[in-house]
Amino acid sequence: MNEVSAKMAAGAIAALAVLAGAATPGAVAVPASARPAHPQIGDFGIDLAARDLSVRPGDDFYRYANGHWLDTHHIPPDRTSWGSFPELQERTQAQLRGIIEALPVDAPAGSIEQKVGDYYRAYLDTAAIENLGVKPAQPALEAIAAARTHADLAVLMGRPDLELKAPLRVLMTTDQKDPDRYIVAITQSGLGMPDRDYYLKDDAVYAGLRAKYQAHVARLLELAGDSDSANEARSILDLEMQIARLHWPVAKRRERDLTYNLRTRAELDQLDPEFAWAELLSADGLSGQPQFVVRELDAVQGLERLFLSVPVERWRPYFRYHYLVGVAEVLPKAFDDEVFDFYGRTLNGQQQQRDRWKRAVAAVDLDLGEAAGELYVQRYFPPESKRKMLELVENLRASYREHIQDLPWMTAATKTLALEKLAAFHPKIGYPDSWRDYSALEIVKGDAFGNMERAAVFDWNRQVKRMGEPTDRGEWGMTPQTINAYYNPTFNEVVFPAAILQPPFFDPSADAAVNYGGIGGVIGHEMGHGFDDQGSKSDARGVLRTWWLPEDTKAFKALTDSLATQYDGYTVLPGLNINGRLTLGENIGDLGGLSIAYVAYHRSLKGRRAPVLDGLSGDQRYFLAWAQVWRTLTRDEQLRTLVMSNPHSPPPFRVNGVVRNIDAWYRAFDVKPGDKLYLPPAERVRIW
Repeated sequence: MNEVSAKMAAGAIAALAVLAGAATPGAVAVPASARPAHPQIGDFGIDLAARDLSVRPGDDFYRYANGHWLDTHHIPPDRTSWGSFPELQERTQAQLRGIIEALPVDAPAGSIEQKVGDYYRAYLDTAAIENLGVKPAQPALEAIAAARTHADLAVLMGRPDLELKAPLRVLMTTDQKDPDRYIVAITQSGLGMPDRDYYLKDDAVYAGLRAKYQAHVARLLELAGDSDSANEARSILDLEMQIARLHWPVAKRRERDLTYNLRTRAELDQLDPEFAWAELLSADGLSGQPQFVVRELDAVQGLERLFLSVPVERWRPYFRYHYLVGVAEVLPKAFDDEVFDFYGRTLNGQQQQRDRWKRAVAAVDLDLGEAAGELYVQRYFPPESKRKMLELVENLRASYREHIQDLPWMTAATKTLALEKLAAFHPKIGYPDSWRDYSALEIVKGDAFGNMERAAVFDWNRQVKRMGEPTDRGEWGMTPQTINAYYNPTFNEVVFPAAILQPPFFDPSADAAVNYGGIGGVIGHEMGHGFDDQGSKSDARGVLRTWWLPEDTKAFKALTDSLATQYDGYTVLPGLNINGRLTLGENIGDLGGLSIAYVAYHRSLKGRRAPVLDGLSGDQRYFLAWAQVWRTLTRDEQLRTLVMSNPHSPPPFRVNGVVRNIDAWYRAFDVKPGDKLYLPPAERVRIW
């Protein structure tokens, strides 16, 4: 699914894409009279008109399920893709807009209504933003200009109000080997384009993007008044080329055991004794921390050396450029448009900027997400949905238990530990049990720039304050209004925000086969992350350790290698294939999730025969539901970005690449040798 919030402090997590217990205090159930008694999609939850019946299911199941929809829809000009996820995002944003714009302008000072409303209205006040010009950014720009030593730059890198992109990034996270404590992590960073390969590949498309990036950097710096912006842009691109050569490839960065390198404060200094860690950590408020996790050890060490070897006068325009990118949305329109032109239009194919109100809602979600989420669930999330989701989760858990017990490739000793981990899975549904306290965050009417800056400092200080305290296992890494879901290995939890619990994923009035093929597959996917190539490195408590016997690891690797090889062979664009290693965890999640949800669906029938509806068997409806969840139109530029840097396979392969490995799909649609998706039984990968 979509990316998880950068402010998540609970460790590495695996998201779906680019998702009854006690109700939230004050939550309001949607009245029965206001809820549809009929499924919201079609007669039983499937969009039958979306199919292309001229296509054999065994040749292209994704197109068979979605072909007419793909041919008759288009991507809105302010979007890089369109399909189930973006449609729900649009709906949810409109719902949030209605909630926020109804908030009183004279709400009590300090209330969440005041903070959310004033933040949103200030963001929309572009006239005030234009009148202020670059004045709000001037103190930061002057601080960058005043830097004379590398220690001065290190102080700037550590200031939470600046949020500067730099070759190294410091963040706070959960200790993967001790999930009950927080720890400081240090990781590679510093690139303006999505991944190192954008700088290192010789293909014409990447050379062209580098040239366009350099031209964009020059234009943005010129807007800020730089008289030598062309030479500065050339220097910045050269710096980022050097940074990219030191970066680990994105697939290697997925390896959780490789990215856990514990160092004491003294050992951190020893990586490069000249690097000003004391100044950086002091500016961050982290100078007293005794231990650190250095993620990409040799890359971080190389980036330290590069930082020190490059003169300060070359780093100043680099920091100035990245600072301006980070604050452009609350600067005059010329800055905002320039940043959009490269990052939206050039890199991702987005034809026009999103309406300002949509961006305002997104900004609220980033900086006041749980405050807005509390208002959202009161209006749009009925408590009974939480109860029904918990029932689905438990059905999936029971089905996983059966499969693990029957696995032919896993030893009995490891099965015992795997079942312990499964039993310890903690589901979070809809919304947090307690909401984030925003009382320390000051939101000022008419001050869009200051509100964003104060929000960044508030969130950083919130995380610094809890260093040394036990981890908050109730914390969420997504807001309730997020169309997504995730698995967090250090807490061994699966999390499903409220907003994903609507059609086409979940509809209480839909056929069971549809709900199991939709949200059931999502649940299975997230639970499956606990046993994918990275999640399986943590035990039932979330501790990163080896708990499999060597023979289990060998057998598992043989299966996952086969799956990675399958996906390596899928071509997305001419000359661009899926990276089977980068996407392996998500592909395991899809395959295991859909396989287990199928078992759970039949478990839910309790021995009854599924009815035939509109000529479709229960199994056919099940697989069609999964396929229609993933229907998506995507711009080529966005596809390239995703394939190069995102751990999820593009939507067509999240359907076709999965079903061809599931025996039940062959039976449901009479898929035979000669069909394009057909795999001989011996070549079908069965992991969980």
